[in-house]
Amino acid sequence: MAARSVRIIGNGRAGGAMAAALSEVGWKVHPVLGRSAPAAQVASAAAGADLVLIATPDTAVSEVAAAIEPSVIAVVAHLAGSLGLDAVSMHPRPAALHPLMALPDAAVGARRLLSGGWFAVAGDPLARQAVADLGGRAFEVTDADRAAYHAAAVVASNHLVALLGQAERIASGAGVPFAAFIDLVRATVDNIDELGPAAALTGPAARGDVETIRRHLEAIAPAERAAYEALSAQACRLAGRTESA
Repeated sequence: MAARSVRIIGNGRAGGAMAAALSEVGWKVHPVLGRSAPAAQVASAAAGADLVLIATPDTAVSEVAAAIEPSVIAVVAHLAGSLGLDAVSMHPRPAALHPLMALPDAAVGARRLLSGGWFAVAGDPLARQAVADLGGRAFEVTDADRAAYHAAAVVASNHLVALLGQAERIASGAGVPFAAFIDLVRATVDNIDELGPAAALTGPAARGDVETIRRHLEAIAPAERAAYEALSAQACRLAGRTESA
């Protein structure tokens, strides 16, 4: 069987990572097209390809998809987590394929794409086959659930980074290096993986220690208090407590 071929539109981190990873597992990767590629090249992107992957920012996906001449042979898919099949619905074989992982650059991203990670797929079965070829695990997300799915991904990744940025600021104010907290973070994630969020929860909110929470709020900068209070309330909710900080 001839190797499957892919054309990627978007030469950023995700596009570069997908190009390298699919090439590694035997796909023929056509030259990647950047956002500034000539209109004629974008229009003919599906010619000679089994799969066209749109790896542009979410806001540009529909525009790029509409610029590609439809093909009854090629699958046209996007990598956007927040968008459904409607973004590529003008094509006979639409699909969506979102890697549920952080892709900081093409090289690191390619390694992660090949590490058995999870992908949200929808539409044409070739999207699921691409995940299988990468050694990944696929799950279906409907268009109706796509925004909620992506919100969960943002909370799990982007909001976690913002939260640890807050921990770094508070620790710095106390003269403690942030590196000292990394093992704690890793152990917490391991506990969540093994036990689930509710059973892994520890700390003052979990045990209803309002006095400790009060002292924390007095000790940290005013700009940090709103986030601390909001997350303490969420911890109380997770612990099944009604009281908040």
